[in-house]
Amino acid sequence: MKKFKIPRKLKKELKKGFWFYPPDENGGSLSASPSRDINDFKAYKKGVLRNLIDKHGSRQRQLAFRRKINKEILISDEELKRYVDDIIREDLRNSSYRTLLEAKKHPRAIIAYYQFVNSYQLVEQGEDSYGNICCMAIDRAKELLRKG
Repeated sequence: MKKFKIPRKLKKELKKGFWFYPPDENGGSLSASPSRDINDFKAYKKGVLRNLIDKHGSRQRQLAFRRKINKEILISDEELKRYVDDIIREDLRNSSYRTLLEAKKHPRAIIAYYQFVNSYQLVEQGEDSYGNICCMAIDRAKELLRKG
């Protein structure tokens, strides 16, 4: 096989990650070695490969996630009660509802209220992975209310 040349700094950068092709219909991805294989390098140049350890993209994903979850949105108390009844188990519903009502009025804990409402609305849209964030938002509201 004919060797190909890559600039030294780029080659070092390519060796640092775990590179994958986009997932197929079953969700599996082929691994790639763009620092050693010319076909994988061409795919990298086209932007087809993704790095599992993407240090630059992870920060942007975190910011996008926070923007989505921390949007300021207020809903009626009846609608909040419906959200809590739908996602929280029965023995914790009343205390969770009261915590969120307090958080809605508290200047520091209101962010946990926003996180609960936004994550629940994402669950309603079919993104089930945000269900745990609803519970974590209630725990965070309790913690922020305790700190005062």
